[in-house]
Amino acid sequence: MTLTLAELVAFNTVLLAALLSPGAAMLFITRATVTGGRTAGIATGIGLGMAAAVWTLAALLGLDVVFSLFPWAYTVLKVGGALYLIWIAIQTWRHANAPMGNAPLPRGRAVLSGMLLNFGNPKSMLFAAAVIVVIFPKGLAAIDIGFIVLNHLALELIFYTGLALALSTPQVRRGYLSLKPIFDRIAATLLGALGLRLILEK
Repeated sequence: MTLTLAELVAFNTVLLAALLSPGAAMLFITRATVTGGRTAGIATGIGLGMAAAVWTLAALLGLDVVFSLFPWAYTVLKVGGALYLIWIAIQTWRHANAPMGNAPLPRGRAVLSGMLLNFGNPKSMLFAAAVIVVIFPKGLAAIDIGFIVLNHLALELIFYTGLALALSTPQVRRGYLSLKPIFDRIAATLLGALGLRLILEK
């Protein structure tokens, strides 16, 4: 089967809608940018995008079938990701009143943090799998699969880079700093709730 332009446009439209919806990734990059600056935000977005593109590749290769055959593998991934979200929430809450340090987060660490967040969120894989089943036909050539994955990565990088640039403006940063304890506790509560929901969902 051959990839068509209509299929690619449909995929990108759904992906953009998903990126714009509030979630763990949006909360994470928002906090990373306003606390660590533009470079940290862009690096975090690179990590988020790389992990999301890997989930799309996995879905195109049929990883959802593996999870269906071995439900325990999905459970392990889900619980591990949930615990990671809860750990981030606890750390964010604990340091809500602490002043921000002057040392920016190293780029490599920011990329890794973004990757871990999306790798630990099986919802990303399930979303990719659901979209791919609906939009793309089976039996795509390797070059088409590669193009879809690169297209996904490019769209994520463009979106998160733009978001980081917008959030790193002096006005936004000053506004965040003035209400840091409140914003951090809201973010911690939402991330913790997402983690608990992952654990409790069947």
